[in-house]
Amino acid sequence: MRTVKVGIIGCGMIANGKHMPSLAKAGNVEMVAFCDLIEERAQEAAERYGVPDALVVTDYKQLLAVEEIEVVHVLTPNVSHAVISINAMEAGKHVMCEKPMAKTGAEAKAMYEAHLKTGKKLTVGYQNRSRAQAQLLKKMIENDELGEIYFAKAVAVRRRGVPTWGEFLDKEKQGGGPMIDIGTHSLDLILWLMNNYEPESVVGSVFQKLKDTENAANEWGSWDPKQFEVEDSAFGYVKFKNGAVVSIETSWALNIAKPEGSYLCGTKGGADFNGGLRINGERDGSLYLNVIDVDPNAREHFRGEHMSDFEYEAKQWIGSIVNNTEPLVKPKEAMVVSAILEAVYISAETGKPVYFD
Repeated sequence: MRTVKVGIIGCGMIANGKHMPSLAKAGNVEMVAFCDLIEERAQEAAERYGVPDALVVTDYKQLLAVEEIEVVHVLTPNVSHAVISINAMEAGKHVMCEKPMAKTGAEAKAMYEAHLKTGKKLTVGYQNRSRAQAQLLKKMIENDELGEIYFAKAVAVRRRGVPTWGEFLDKEKQGGGPMIDIGTHSLDLILWLMNNYEPESVVGSVFQKLKDTENAANEWGSWDPKQFEVEDSAFGYVKFKNGAVVSIETSWALNIAKPEGSYLCGTKGGADFNGGLRINGERDGSLYLNVIDVDPNAREHFRGEHMSDFEYEAKQWIGSIVNNTEPLVKPKEAMVVSAILEAVYISAETGKPVYFD
């Protein structure tokens, strides 16, 4: 398998915690250029993950000018996802953009259109699709084992899990709080499992009820209420053109003792991820609940290889470049996720439903 040369734009936490270590384990990747507004951070990334003569820059356009780079990972705050990704595709690079696809629905659409115009591959970092449990459930749904799925909950709820580093609390740079940060993951997974990307309307509510708490209990230390510009919880209700509905529940701070996880309900059975992949249904007059012990080494691609979800995502993505196949996360799907997220915020602001054409 040929070697793919990659450039990294944004060398912060998500780059160090997910993308760079996963690419390093892919086996056929060379990270040849690193860009960050903080030059020292790019230099540290280059020394740890780069080839010996890796390029280090603070202007991403210098990285895009390097002809040998085939793939770019865009790992910056949400506000710059679209402009960097579009410029990268126009420069002839395939793009992995960290979630969410963009800050707004219009920006996500522009990214999708650039993908179509340039013919360059574009994917988004929704690694929940790479989970072995999710992939098995996807196969079961495709085999009609749950029947018609007409209701689902996309849940990403933290009791106290406010990210206090980076730009997470900055509304201008991120576009929102938990809905766009972690709600985007749960919504993407549910839509993918349902294979339903035709929303009809969205109603949303956004709250800032706990953000002003001084010296708050929090997993990552107390936050500064003056810097907390985004919501602390948000909720949405999506109706689809085929009549199905999805409830979105997400929070960084919510007074809930034990949050539940996402689940799907169909005419033949239901599924959730509470304590494993659980399938429920009715058989011969009795209700059943089966917990499936899913082998992470049994995923469709790279069967028998032991790897994390991050590593699986990276290897599948690079494989799609080498083999000219579709990535696991398709840009049109991620575009719909961004459109729904934005609709939740608009509905909350206007007090009215948002309707899709």
